[in-house]
Parts: sequence; structure tokens; C-alpha cells
Amino acid sequence: MELFFLYLLLIFLLSVFLTLQYLFYKHKSHYTAANLPPGKTGWPVVGESLEFLSTGWKGYPEKFIFDRMTKYSSDVFKTSLFGQPAAVLCGPAGNKFLFSNENKHVTAWWPDSVNKIFPSSLQTDSKEEAKKMRKLMPQFFKPEALQRYIGIMDNIAQRHFASGWENKDEIVVYPLAKRYTFWLACRLFLSIDDPNHVAKFADPFNLLASGIFSIPVDLPGTAFNKGIKASNFIRKELRAIIKQRKLDLAENKASPTQDILSHMLLTCDENGQYMSELDIADKILGLLIGGHDTASAAITFIIKFLAELPEIYDEVYKEQMEIAKSKKEGELLNWEDIQKMRYSWNVACEVMRLAPPLQGAFREALNDFIFNGFSIPKGWKLYWSANSTHKNPNYFLDPEKFDPSRFDGTGPAPYTFVPFGGGPRMCPGKEYARLEILVFMHNVVKRYKWEKLLPEEKIVVDPMPIPAKGLPIRLHPHKMNA
Repeated sequence: MELFFLYLLLIFLLSVFLTLQYLFYKHKSHYTAANLPPGKTGWPVVGESLEFLSTGWKGYPEKFIFDRMTKYSSDVFKTSLFGQPAAVLCGPAGNKFLFSNENKHVTAWWPDSVNKIFPSSLQTDSKEEAKKMRKLMPQFFKPEALQRYIGIMDNIAQRHFASGWENKDEIVVYPLAKRYTFWLACRLFLSIDDPNHVAKFADPFNLLASGIFSIPVDLPGTAFNKGIKASNFIRKELRAIIKQRKLDLAENKASPTQDILSHMLLTCDENGQYMSELDIADKILGLLIGGHDTASAAITFIIKFLAELPEIYDEVYKEQMEIAKSKKEGELLNWEDIQKMRYSWNVACEVMRLAPPLQGAFREALNDFIFNGFSIPKGWKLYWSANSTHKNPNYFLDPEKFDPSRFDGTGPAPYTFVPFGGGPRMCPGKEYARLEILVFMHNVVKRYKWEKLLPEEKIVVDPMPIPAKGLPIRLHPHKMNA
């Protein structure tokens, strides 16, 4: 019997050895092409993923990038991330190449885990779904449409502050910022205005968002498993909303132009085909994710920097109060008011330079190509990092200094300030985000000054930068509200 167990043990050890050997040679085989960029590839399968992630968890995501730019090349270096051979393209030249060669040399890439949380009803992958979404967006995000949303945003903001901030001495910013952006998204995408209905989505939606950025292990109790369940729950709720909207449109109880849901239901493709309810639910779900987390992070950091920099706060307050004093009692913000918020938007841009909500993104090489003299093989993953320019003294003098005047005039050089990406894949909701951020800034500074309760609160990046404790602050209401 002992010999039998010893035999089993030897078989097990041999299988482990052969598996590791296979992974090692498979890992090395990705890097056999000639003239690859300089860099190291780390361990088989794991590569340098843990270091890439851990620098973010420690609050210094730029360290991974700048250490390798210094050691290997300031333009491009090779690595291995999430089990994939990768090249990191740095600086404005790298950004320009990736943004300008969409569907020519590169295409978007997401880990397979994304497709498990966002399964497409049409059995297409997330890249194909993203292309379809981008065709639908221009109508919803064009300037004349956006102008109609400003009053709605202001109304939601006022109700948000009344329900979540008023009569409180202390609040935690990040959860409230998420509540504000999610309420706006529900109202403008789905015409859901009832806070209780919005709240029904909020918890499963947060589970879904956490699952996207978790280790993709589908076991009970894991964040990934909870994300999949939350995704299914939200889809079911969305289908009920879609069914009701179809009835309302048929009975003229809803407007064809009232929100993006109506637009999707009434828009057909080049073959005259309308989207199915499941397909619309998938797309609305993606929109809610895209219109929620990044803006919440940006708003949270605006509050953080305005607390730390009273002279910047004073200038924002002055600008916003001039607008507030020009309004009649009960009059909502409009497009002309937004155009007057130039300094406030410069402040928001400087916040997004120092703490970009979108740290970077992946692409995949569609073919072999040469970049900066180095060979990039077909199938390699490519990564661009906002911090490679945002915090680089070659493009922003004294990069750690908070200086909104960087955005005066023509602003930063092309491809150096990239909080929304660039090229054909630039965030289609950029202008929408600008409006919701500025409307929030207007409403918060005319009501309050504030101070941080945790002066040394750590910042973590996972994958967006957020204060570790959510940014608790003490509120100081102004004696006279405009």
C-alpha cells in the first residue's frame, strides 16, 4: 500500500514538473522574435502582473511605468501582464501611435473574464459590442442633446445634496459621488427618477463593478462570482424596464427622444433589424458602468484637492458664485452657465492629470509592426499609460504641482493629456462627464467649504484611484446659499 501511495505521489510531482516546464517554455516562446523591445518578462503565467497591480495598491501606479522607462527605454518596453506578452508604449508618440492605428495595427483588448460578466446576447465578444455601442452614441452625446440634460443634472444634483449632505456635519465623499453619478445615469439613460428605484440597482451594481476588476475565479463567495450574479440580476431588471417602455412607446406614453433607451428601441441597423431586448439590456448595462465609476473617482479627487488647496477653492467659489447670483430663484443651470465655468474645468482637468480615473488601457496587435525601431509581434498586448505623460516633467513642468493654468489657451501638447483616451476610441461620453462634473462642482462649492478628516489618507489604485477610506470630510455650510 505504501508503494502505491509513493507511486501516486511520484506521478503527481512529475505532472506538476511537466506542467511547470510546459508553462515556462510556452512563456519563453512568446519572446523569441528578433529585435523585441528591451525589458523583462517575469515569471511564467504571472509575468509582472503582481508588481503592476501592487504599485497601484500602494498608491503609486506610475512607479511600474517610470522604473522601466528609466531602466529600459522611455518609448517602449516589453513585459508580461495577465498571462500575456505585452509591450508598454510610452509618451505622446506611443499614445499617438495607438490612438491613430485603431483597426489598422491595433484593436481593443479585454481579458476573457470581462466577457463572463458581460456576456453578449448575440454571442459576439466585448470588442464587437463596443463597436456597436460607439455607433449608437453620437445621437445621445451630440451637443444639442447634451444641452437638454443640464437642467436635469442640476435638478438631480440639488436633490442629491438635499438627501445626502444637508444637516450632516461629516460625510464620506466617494460613496455619495457614486450615488450622484449613478442617479444621473439612471435618469438620463432610462428615465428612472425615483431614488428608491435607483437604490434597488445600486448594491448589485457595485458588486458587478467590483467583480470586473477581481481575480476571475468563479467560485461561490468570490467577488467574481458575485459580479456575475449581480450582472444577471440587473439584466433581469433591465428587461422588465425595456418591456414596459415598449408598451409605453406604442401607447404614446413615452417620448421617442426622452432617453437612450427609447433611442435604442427605435433604431435599426443597415439591414432594418431592431435590437432584441437582451441586446439592449447588455448595452445599457455597459453604459451604466462607463458613465459611473470614472466620473465618481474624478469628483472625489476634486473634493480632495479643493480641501487641500484653499486658494484654488476660493477661485472656483468666486467663479461659481458669479453664476449663482445671476440666476433667478429656482432657475436651473443652462448651457451658457457651463461655458462660464472655464477655471472650474481647468481645475477638474488638473485633478484628472494628477489622478487620472482611466489609468490606461490595453490594445492587441493585429499584425507584426515596427514601433520606434523595435518589432512588435502580432497578438501581443499593448498598453498605454496616462501617467507616462501626465506625471512626466518632459511634458508637464514640475508635474506634482497643482497648476490649473496648464490648461489655459491651447492647453497641453497633443497626446500628453489623455484622461479620456484618444483617437476613435476616445471616451464617447467625454462631454457628458464634463457636464456632470461641473454641475456637481457648482452645487457643492455654493453650499459648503470642507476639510479632510484623515489628512494622510492613503490613495489606492484598483484599477481607478480612490481614497482608501472613501474620503471622509467635515462640512462647513456657507451662511447664505445662493
